[in-house]
Amino acid sequence: MKVLVVFGTRPEAIKMCPVIKKLKEKSNIICRACLTGQHEEMLNQVMETFDIKSDYNLHVMTERQTLAGVSARIMTGLQEIYEKEKPDVVLVHGDTTSSYIAAVCAFYQHIPIGHVEAGLRTYQLQSPFPEEFNRQSIDMISDIYFAPTKLAQQQLLNEGKNAAHIYVTGNTAIDALKDTIRESYYSSDLEWCKDSRFILLTAHRRENIGEPMYHMFAAVRKIIENNPDVKVIYPIHKNPQVRKIAEEVFAGCDRIRMVEPLDVMDFHNYMKQSYLILTDSGGIQEEAPALGIPVLVMRDTTERPEGVEAGILKLVGTDEACIIKEAEQLLWDKAMYEKMSQAKNPYGDGHASERIVECLLKEFGG
Repeated sequence: MKVLVVFGTRPEAIKMCPVIKKLKEKSNIICRACLTGQHEEMLNQVMETFDIKSDYNLHVMTERQTLAGVSARIMTGLQEIYEKEKPDVVLVHGDTTSSYIAAVCAFYQHIPIGHVEAGLRTYQLQSPFPEEFNRQSIDMISDIYFAPTKLAQQQLLNEGKNAAHIYVTGNTAIDALKDTIRESYYSSDLEWCKDSRFILLTAHRRENIGEPMYHMFAAVRKIIENNPDVKVIYPIHKNPQVRKIAEEVFAGCDRIRMVEPLDVMDFHNYMKQSYLILTDSGGIQEEAPALGIPVLVMRDTTERPEGVEAGILKLVGTDEACIIKEAEQLLWDKAMYEKMSQAKNPYGDGHASERIVECLLKEFGG
């Protein structure tokens, strides 16, 4: 069996590298990895961390790239690779433009599609944008679905997907943590935080850029001003619009440290040592529960409601007052903090990749 794994962003790489490692352990599977290069620099850091080399790289990233431009370059590049490799299945992850175009291109060439992290939904096409459209579209044309949770499985069933080809595997993000967390981990940033309560901030969501992001960052600054024992580290996104807003709002605040994007090992260990996480990201909502770190999600919707139901995530939107209120409650209400930090992780046991490989062998032969 030949499996072609296609991905192009840092979050995809974190979640697909454990799968690739398990595929390569099987003597009856030929695994090829194709990078689109949608996030070139950050993607390469993850590949190095997991010691995985790609077989192809489309290098599609350009300055100030558009979704249309990225999509066109990926489609053109993948067509030739698919024709050359003739895989038995193309494996894509989640909801990125790389995954969507890789799936469509495979569909055009009648190549079966396997979707890792299938079934996540907000059912609001503008939130998150364009991810909600991407993942629904991928699931429309997929042949095998790897749902991370039973809720994701049920949403696929509700949409009429074939139950015989839906597998609940857990989330591969949890698998990745086994390779990255280090008990003896050290960094100068964490040393800077050691006598404070450390909040890890991430913010980059496309629909939040503009006024919502100003409110989010203003809330973070106010939390710092109200709580002298708190420090914030913000691994700032490469998007120039995000950087402009952050620099305006955080200027002159010496307890907010903006750092360049971290590689996956650094980031996971920063998460592990944080007191609280403020984010509009997706994958962090799965990783933090495995580490026992409460998360406030600065979005109005989430495709990962299992964490909210379990009690380790809380949706706080982008309203400044709401973010401040919820963050300060966790900073000063010990019972509330312990309740969130001790909630059961709903996203798996760290063996999702093994299950995915076994399901592929069942579906497509050895």
